[in-house]
Amino acid sequence: MTATALRKPLGELLLACGAITPEQRDAALRRQRETGKRFGDICLEMGLISEQQLREVLAEQWHIPSVQLRKGLVDPRIVSILPRDKAQRYGVLPMFKVEETLTLAVADPRSLLALEELEALTRCRIQPVLCRAEDIARYSQEYYGEQTTADDFLSSLEEAEVAVAEALEVGSPEDLEAQAGESPVINLVNLIILKAIRSGASDIHLEPDLRTFRVRYRVDGVLYEVMTLRPALQPSVAARLKVMANLDIAERRLPQEGRIHVTAQGREIDLRFSSMPTVQGEKIVLRLLDKQQGIRRLEELGFGGETLQRFRELIHRPLGLVLVTGPTGSGKTTTLYSAIDAINTMGKNIVTIEDPVEYQLELINQIQVREAIGLTFARVLRSVLRQDPDVIMVGEIRDRETAEIAVQAALTGHLVLSTLHTNDSAGAITRLLDMGVEPYLIASAVTGVLAQRLVRTICPACRTLFYAPAALKAQLGVPAEEPLQLAKGRGCEACLDSGFRGRIGIYEFLLVDDAMRALILQRPSTEALRRQRERSGLPSLLQEGYAKVRQRLTTLEEVSRAVHLDE
Repeated sequence: MTATALRKPLGELLLACGAITPEQRDAALRRQRETGKRFGDICLEMGLISEQQLREVLAEQWHIPSVQLRKGLVDPRIVSILPRDKAQRYGVLPMFKVEETLTLAVADPRSLLALEELEALTRCRIQPVLCRAEDIARYSQEYYGEQTTADDFLSSLEEAEVAVAEALEVGSPEDLEAQAGESPVINLVNLIILKAIRSGASDIHLEPDLRTFRVRYRVDGVLYEVMTLRPALQPSVAARLKVMANLDIAERRLPQEGRIHVTAQGREIDLRFSSMPTVQGEKIVLRLLDKQQGIRRLEELGFGGETLQRFRELIHRPLGLVLVTGPTGSGKTTTLYSAIDAINTMGKNIVTIEDPVEYQLELINQIQVREAIGLTFARVLRSVLRQDPDVIMVGEIRDRETAEIAVQAALTGHLVLSTLHTNDSAGAITRLLDMGVEPYLIASAVTGVLAQRLVRTICPACRTLFYAPAALKAQLGVPAEEPLQLAKGRGCEACLDSGFRGRIGIYEFLLVDDAMRALILQRPSTEALRRQRERSGLPSLLQEGYAKVRQRLTTLEEVSRAVHLDE
């Protein structure tokens, strides 16, 4: 560390950068002599400078960088390199280690006078960086208080923070059941669930590996590693979750599925439990369904104006088959729920056939498919037609039998909404043809197909603007001479350093009009259907994605990641 003689007084540095005037410096010095407080603190009290200005000048005075501490800059695995009591004593926090150099967050540069002791404790060469004291205290509490690689953090979480609706315990080996009921394991499971809810995760992945037991959350469609635990904890965690889901904890060779209900932070959350045996142990995935999240209105999903208008027209018709397509996780079910909500009235008998029923709706008759007992989509759909329905929502068309019944229902005066797994809207027609549905039935029953994807939206907390280069403007169809300002996220704590927070839909609509019906009768290729759809003038998935980029809602890279078409 630079000797004291080589450091300029703080007052001179503030004066040199124009932060204070000579008169203000002299007044602060007089108060310093009277109170004995530090010069920087006095300047803050007098309102002469901001905390940011003080930190930047202190960094210059001590010849160390100044950074804003955030989650992505701290490696949870390295925090324990410095004992907690020493870190609290000096107001520091280990951030990350590269070879033998440890980057250390410090709040008070004077703590660097103990640099030799800190280097001896960590056995590393220390690179200090100046950070806010409040940030260091907050992250110290999180990483020392909830350290996921140590056992002592488990007892720090109060069980009352997550109230679990306990299921009856089932017969199992006594040692596992005893471990699953111990307070540390209960606290650990509660912590995993609570942190997932706070992070807005849609799924929790608990994955055994050779040397670790990994916990990952899926946030906005992307998996993030949030904890690494000892492999020895995996059987106890799995057993605890199985007890909560009312499953057999002795069965570890076969997949199991169940449900867990929790109440956290005043919200009711359903967790769909799924276990899968692997060579390293059981992998468990929990799907989080927030009952209080509510159904979103169609206008909130991200539809373009004309696409929304065409889709609304179809779902308000008394009959026809309307399909929503896209890969798993593209928001198809959300769109169907929003469509059902838009047409739900006391005068309509609406029935849904789902696997599973994700959200319970008023005035809707919802049926859970149970294939294990023969209650398939096709069987339920055939029976529902005798229940005088006006609108039928089929969670997914998986086979020819279901497809043919859905088509017949649409032809006999019912509005049928369903989903298919295809890349784009044109692919839905060819998928029905491949299933063996006759072209004349498809042409008569299908009224429209909506293809969709979800793209992550730019985090508002770290959003920044930039002028697009010529190559990017050309890709977006903007003239080279026209200035185009786009947005991107720098990455911050709020978005897990991804630069994105939240998602929005992009949509492609195929209207089955007279020209499209004539084409379907010829058993066309997907490419021929695409060309006919383009003649309608409605935007494709990529074009809607590019529009969202120009609106500064997302980035071109994100649209390219989400849309995978052979175009």
